[in-house]
Amino acid sequence: MQKNRLEAFSDGVIAIIITIMVLNLRVPATADISELKSQLPVFLTYALSYLYVGIYWNNHHHLLKAARRATAAVMWANLHLLFWLSLFPFMTGWMGENHFAPAPTAIYGFVLLMAGVAYFILQCIIVSDQGTDSKLAKEIGNDWKGKLSIALYASGILIAAWHAWISSVIYTLVALLWLIPDKRLERVIHELTD
Repeated sequence: MQKNRLEAFSDGVIAIIITIMVLNLRVPATADISELKSQLPVFLTYALSYLYVGIYWNNHHHLLKAARRATAAVMWANLHLLFWLSLFPFMTGWMGENHFAPAPTAIYGFVLLMAGVAYFILQCIIVSDQGTDSKLAKEIGNDWKGKLSIALYASGILIAAWHAWISSVIYTLVALLWLIPDKRLERVIHELTD
């Protein structure tokens, strides 16, 4: 399969994910601004999930641009990532509607963790296809941000039972850690296009 088909498919799925998430936002029944207060947890969860989807879309785009080809392993790993991302709308609505209750917050963290693991697997498969001595392998290195993110997600899941708001802060910190696109992948892409 051509890489561009894999990118187009993934872009379409991610666009649908964002569309479904925004449909979870309910319009207040009246013009009273105080009605927005009850919607604040839903909106905050939506904003965090939107940020995550944007981060995944951006880094996924760069990762696929750095890939040489779309092998069967890459396609299955990509589908694995899209599966976990497709759960974001459901988890966003559940956590927001329940005002960051412990169980939804922990399971939201589990979905974030699994999406992070799925991205890591996709990245490893693409690096493996290019070889351990490739420019991509050297740029990615030991991937401290990816490993730190997984550890933070796991801690957020455990902490949710006692202080779900701390878990939400941890999830937000991980998103902020990835807010700036991965420069390592940009350097590989730049070298490939020169």
